[in-house]
Amino acid sequence: MMETTVWINTTEIHAFNFKEEVSEKANSHQQKRKISFDFKVTSEQYHDIAVLLYEMNFRIRVPAQELEFNASISNYSTSITDLYKPGQVADYYLELVEQV
Repeated sequence: MMETTVWINTTEIHAFNFKEEVSEKANSHQQKRKISFDFKVTSEQYHDIAVLLYEMNFRIRVPAQELEFNASISNYSTSITDLYKPGQVADYYLELVEQV
């Protein structure tokens, strides 16, 4: 499984199944980038990730793809919603859309 480093603000995420798309808004020629990826969150990381994602607006950097843009969450899911037991790992899925 190939890993891509995604920076959300100052937090480094080790992303899997990374996808980049460009969507064009209806009735406009404005293009927006959208990225989606999976990542693992341990019970030890859970609080920091939850606080980060609640911010809703982010500066995204993907060095390997030479991407950098402002984004917000368009879709998100997790396999475990309560990661307070030590040693647990959840699978997260995140979609971020460029804000212009």
